[in-house]
Amino acid sequence: MRDALVAAAFRLFVERGYEETTVDDIVALAGVGRRSFFRYFPSKEDVVFPDHERCLADMRAFLDAGDDTSDDPVLRVCDAARLVLRMYAENPTFSVQRYRLTKKVPGLRAYEVSVVRRYERALAEYLRRRFAGRPGDTLRADVIAAAVVAAHNNGLRSWLRSDGKGDAEASVDQALGYVQRTFGEAPVPVVAQTAEDVVVVVSRRDTPLWRVVQEIESAFGRA
Repeated sequence: MRDALVAAAFRLFVERGYEETTVDDIVALAGVGRRSFFRYFPSKEDVVFPDHERCLADMRAFLDAGDDTSDDPVLRVCDAARLVLRMYAENPTFSVQRYRLTKKVPGLRAYEVSVVRRYERALAEYLRRRFAGRPGDTLRADVIAAAVVAAHNNGLRSWLRSDGKGDAEASVDQALGYVQRTFGEAPVPVVAQTAEDVVVVVSRRDTPLWRVVQEIESAFGRA
C-alpha cells in the first residue's frame, strides 16, 4: 500500500503538478482511504521523500557500529554517505522524477534541506564522539560532516542531472575521495609520478592534511 501511494502521488504530480494534487486525489487513485495515507505519511511532502527515514536509521546504525578507535572516522562517515547514494540508485527513474519535482517546488526544496540537515547532524554527532578530547574536536567534526554532505550532494546531483544515466558511484566516489584526502587520517601520498616526470612535495610532519593536498595540487599546477 505504501508503494501504491507513492506511485499514485508521483503519477498525479507529473500529470497535474504538485500544488494542484491533493491527498484526496492521491488516495482516490490508489484506491485507499485518507487514514491509510496518514498511516504511512504525515504530510504530502513526506510522500515525495518516502525512504529517508529508513535511510537515516540505517546510517545511524552503521555509524554506531563503527566506534572502534582503529577505524578512520572520516572514511566511516564517507561510507555512511554512500548509503544515501544507494537509496537513490535503487530506483533511478523515481530519483530523477523527484529531483525534477523538487527543483520546481520551493516548499519541497525547503523540506529537502531539512532532510539533508538531519543527515549532517548524524555524521557530526558520530565525529564528535570519535574526536572527543582532541584540540578543536567539535569544530573539526562539524566541518568534516558538512564537507561530506556537500561532496556527496555534488556527486549525486551530477548523476541526477544526467537523468540517472551516468555512473552514480563513480561520481560520488570522486567527490568523497577529495574529502578523504583532505581530512582523513590515512597517509596522503606526497610523491606522484607520470611517464614524463616526478613531482615531490616535502612537508613538516605536523602539517595539516588539507595543506598537504593543497601543496600537491599546486605542485602539479606548476609541473
